[in-house]
Amino acid sequence: MTEHTSSPASATSSGSSPASPLGHVSDAPTRPAPGGTSSTQGDYDLDVADLFGTATPTEGSQDADLAEKLRQAYFWVVNHAIISPHYDVEFSAGPGTPETSFRLGDSKALLTLPSDQSYSSFVLLPLLTFAVRGRCLLIGGPGRGKTASAVLMGVLAGYPIQDVRRAMQHGHPQLTVSDMFGTPLPKDLVQADSLADVDVAWRSWLGMRVKIVDEYNRIPTRTQSALLTVLADGYVEVFDQFYETGESAWYLTANDDAGGGTYQVVEALRDRIDVVVHALPFNNRFLGDLVARAEQGIHPERAVPESIVFDDAQHERLHREVTAVQIERPVRRRLEFFASQLELLEGSAWQFEYRTKDTARLAGIDPHLVASSDTGRDKLSDIGAQTLNGLSVRALQSLVAYAKAMAYFRGRSSVGLDDLRAVLPFVLHDKLVPDQQSTVFDDADREPLRSDRVSWIRTMFDDACAQYDAYGLDQDDPVGEVLEQVQAGLDSLGEDVVLDRMRRIEQILAGWEGAGKLHGHVYEDALVLKYAHQRYTNYLTWLRWYR
Repeated sequence: MTEHTSSPASATSSGSSPASPLGHVSDAPTRPAPGGTSSTQGDYDLDVADLFGTATPTEGSQDADLAEKLRQAYFWVVNHAIISPHYDVEFSAGPGTPETSFRLGDSKALLTLPSDQSYSSFVLLPLLTFAVRGRCLLIGGPGRGKTASAVLMGVLAGYPIQDVRRAMQHGHPQLTVSDMFGTPLPKDLVQADSLADVDVAWRSWLGMRVKIVDEYNRIPTRTQSALLTVLADGYVEVFDQFYETGESAWYLTANDDAGGGTYQVVEALRDRIDVVVHALPFNNRFLGDLVARAEQGIHPERAVPESIVFDDAQHERLHREVTAVQIERPVRRRLEFFASQLELLEGSAWQFEYRTKDTARLAGIDPHLVASSDTGRDKLSDIGAQTLNGLSVRALQSLVAYAKAMAYFRGRSSVGLDDLRAVLPFVLHDKLVPDQQSTVFDDADREPLRSDRVSWIRTMFDDACAQYDAYGLDQDDPVGEVLEQVQAGLDSLGEDVVLDRMRRIEQILAGWEGAGKLHGHVYEDALVLKYAHQRYTNYLTWLRWYR
């Protein structure tokens, strides 16, 4: 098979028989670090045991371990299973490394050749979903590999291909709750005195660590509501009987994400999706691969090497190790700054706390109409003017989880800004609604962003990071200092200290009074200062009473 990546060259095969065209898994490290060591941990000292191959990884180490195994799984899938030469998750080797790029066609479309190892989102994001046990929606036209990708995730979890296919739920207009989850036993229905006495024959797929729902937008609304409970809370109820499904990775497919299908997908169910991945069109230069598969009877899902399969314990440990990856303050602050730009809508309310897009939405008012009356705001530089909503807590939690998984996959112990930037458009794909009437899209260069959600979200994040740096918030963040003081605790503070801190809060707010337009990050910081002031006010009241 043709390799579609610059993955390690062939070495001795581990897993299947060397005779199998799909059985090869390279022994070379997937991300070799300077000095020739594996970069799964980042820093690793060689000793005699390493040189002679007698070293045994410890439980806590990632050397040639789960992070490496996850990368080996990625390269096997992208080289042998899913034909996806679209390397749209790009990374740079660093500021000192020049990027090579070209402008093609009349539109001067930018093609960049990344200077660091980059990836296909269609293969990578489902794997990261497997690691974080999230919920992935695969969208694209029929026959583009959505179902095949989901099936491969089930095989990587150690399930026989027959079990994965039998357990897959196929959406269709007649699908009932009982069809999907379980059927009450007929004998119990006749003889039981109450619903609590009715036993249910649960579907076996509910207990699997990988769950697949094909064409979920063809499921009737009532059955969608039951599916929502499983997705959100991890249990299902039939005839007063409950089944705990446990933690699992979910894969749902749809032919589009704009509400197409037999039934409109309920909003709450769409909101439970953590990440959305596009199945990009087939590149016809690889037609020879399809011909070879047909002639040789090759079925990649039936030839997954044992060395890249994760058992229950490894899957659990993989999730723990991903969760342990840190997000340091510089990266977290840029995410906070970006998210803070999106919710503010000054004209939606009188009360300061209610000046949000959600207030207008709940009142049945189009946020765009409210925003259009704010004539003094620069709609081109104001990121929030491009969206009709802000981010929920659930969206931010998903973003954090996938950023950690991206860093872990790349062998890092903490999330870099490039890791966050890589996953952010896919996590927020269905979370942010663009204001299609925003003047920012009227610019000829930005017109394609109306339909290209991934580039639109990434561009907004880049603009937010540039603004963050221009404000110098890493060096000058008085609100952050106030919040750190409050979070350190108020025990043992004297009245003089409390009064000084309250005056400092009032000074910061006073300094913003003549600053012109209220921006999203200032709005959120003002609410933080009010929160801190109230904490000190309550403590001061208690202090004077106690004294």
